[in-house]
Amino acid sequence: MIPEDLIKKIRQIQIYTSRTVDASFAGQYESVFKGRGMQFDEVREYTPGDDVRTIDWNVTARTGRPYIKRFVEEREMTVMFAVDLSASGEFGTVNKTKNELAAEFCAVLAFAAAKNNDKVGLLIFTDRIELYIPPKKGSRHVLRLIRELLYFKMPRRKTDIPLATDYIAKVMRKKATVFLVSDFIETDFKKPLSLLNNRHDVIAVLVRDRVEVAMPGVGLLELADAETGEIILVDTSSRRFRNQYGERSAGRFGELKNMLKSINVDSISISTDRAYIHDLIEFFHMRHRRY
Repeated sequence: MIPEDLIKKIRQIQIYTSRTVDASFAGQYESVFKGRGMQFDEVREYTPGDDVRTIDWNVTARTGRPYIKRFVEEREMTVMFAVDLSASGEFGTVNKTKNELAAEFCAVLAFAAAKNNDKVGLLIFTDRIELYIPPKKGSRHVLRLIRELLYFKMPRRKTDIPLATDYIAKVMRKKATVFLVSDFIETDFKKPLSLLNNRHDVIAVLVRDRVEVAMPGVGLLELADAETGEIILVDTSSRRFRNQYGERSAGRFGELKNMLKSINVDSISISTDRAYIHDLIEFFHMRHRRY
């Protein structure tokens, strides 16, 4: 039995994301993300002006007349959301937790994919594979994915990104667009992510909270690591501490972005304290300019 508050939350996300998709970027989604290329359609008799490179020599030899292969663009695409819902995602200091933001972000893109008649699948992972839903079409399927993302509750667990990338490589045989959604606290995943990106179009979605970027000055504060349970006491009133904290945070984020760039993985940064639609549209524009 789904709790009433969860049903209400799913309905709110459905209304919000449906309006957002219609108003902001339904057309941009279609122009940016491509299908698997060209698909064979038919063989027809050669007519003057046809490209001789498309001649089907087997049919031509059998009939004694030249025939060509005709291809059409295969527009249909498969979108896979690989979402890290480990314990660190339960953190959030503004409007929502990072896990809630990840679910809403995926919902927007999932509805855009459904509107474009694309297949959508979901992988939820922590330091193990928690749930895999194979790609399918339709808005009812999308609602199921959103429900699973919002309803997911698990005891404290860590993150294993290589486990998720290896799993996707095994189950996704045909080329897909893979949104890897995480706060990327883990760091040792460059090689497996690069290998996955060689077969699929991988996009890293970096989910953050503003306190992870800049620590506010609120005096003595206990900080707990959600994935290990370790607790430390810090004095946030110290300007020196806050500056060091901000520098380390910026350094880690810069290293992550540079690493992703070095293996040709595009990335989008979203945060719990700001609207992500502008970030997403800017990402669409960047991809459109490139292609």
